[in-house]
Amino acid sequence: MTTNATTTGAAPRAADRPDFLRRFRQGARWHPLEYLFWCIPVAAYFLFTDNYLLLSQIAITALFAISLDLIFGYAGVISLGHAAFFGVGAYVAGMLGIYGLGDPLLGLLLGAIVAGFVGFLSSFLLLRGNDLSRLMVTLGVALMLYELANKFTDITGGVDGLPGVEVKPILGLFEFDMYGRVAYVYSAVVLFVLFWVARRLVHSPFGQSLRGIHMNTLRMPALGVPVTRRLVKVYTIGAAYAGVAGALLTQTNQFVSIDVLGFQRSADLLLILILGGAGYLYGAIFGSIVFVVMNYLLSDMNPQYWQFWLGLILVLVVLFARGGIMGTALQWIENARHRARDRDRGQEGQS
Repeated sequence: MTTNATTTGAAPRAADRPDFLRRFRQGARWHPLEYLFWCIPVAAYFLFTDNYLLLSQIAITALFAISLDLIFGYAGVISLGHAAFFGVGAYVAGMLGIYGLGDPLLGLLLGAIVAGFVGFLSSFLLLRGNDLSRLMVTLGVALMLYELANKFTDITGGVDGLPGVEVKPILGLFEFDMYGRVAYVYSAVVLFVLFWVARRLVHSPFGQSLRGIHMNTLRMPALGVPVTRRLVKVYTIGAAYAGVAGALLTQTNQFVSIDVLGFQRSADLLLILILGGAGYLYGAIFGSIVFVVMNYLLSDMNPQYWQFWLGLILVLVVLFARGGIMGTALQWIENARHRARDRDRGQEGQS
């Protein structure tokens, strides 16, 4: 009678060990549906020629939602003041445009650096206490920046905003046009590049450690994971992403006002993640598409009470699709696979 490695206490053979590296690489590979999805922005360029401004808004909102998804959906750090970093990036790009330094790529870079630096400084306050105190700290940081922008009107323009923001042609070749064609292509390309970086990030060991922190913060230090440093890093990265989104908004509109720091923008971002599903990068994009399009259609159909219908849709999503669009869709696919597997087993048993 033979005994296996488990009963004898010997180490299992290499062939019996699960190939974690292979499974890890397979999870990081691009699936055919993903390639198909990214053909949609290209098709939208040719199909919706009268709505380039709306398409640009969707791309910018999607990037902003991804920035929050990195810290909330993956690391579990909720924020009610994420618009603070969005506004910082927006004002950095606006001030560069006023002083004749409106190169688009420079604006994105400096917007990311300054917003990331603000996120890095505020992260040490954020990581103290429980979820409720974190919520209040993020809200407090956003309110302080809002009031500072409202006080120093000579710099920020206050409620009237910053007029005269001039943005130079992209790479010195592509000048922003009044129809928003160049702005949409520019926003979509930036969204795709930063989405690709974020996707690599969440499928890396760093991203997997963030999921572990989200699931069980107390157990991760026992596995050798520096929880505080991980959270500081992802919060800084999320702030930098939000800064890029804010800079994009300023550059495509060539205007920035104090509302980029408003609480409503942070609240809308949480609603977007509820719609699309937190913890899925594509959920942030789908949620942004649905949210922006619903705002556009409902406000046009019913200018006075359109927020009622938006709220009703959100309530229905919470009641019947708690995982959001992505979570519910993946659950349906998984249920279909289980049913197909059970059907195959039943057929094998009958044969």
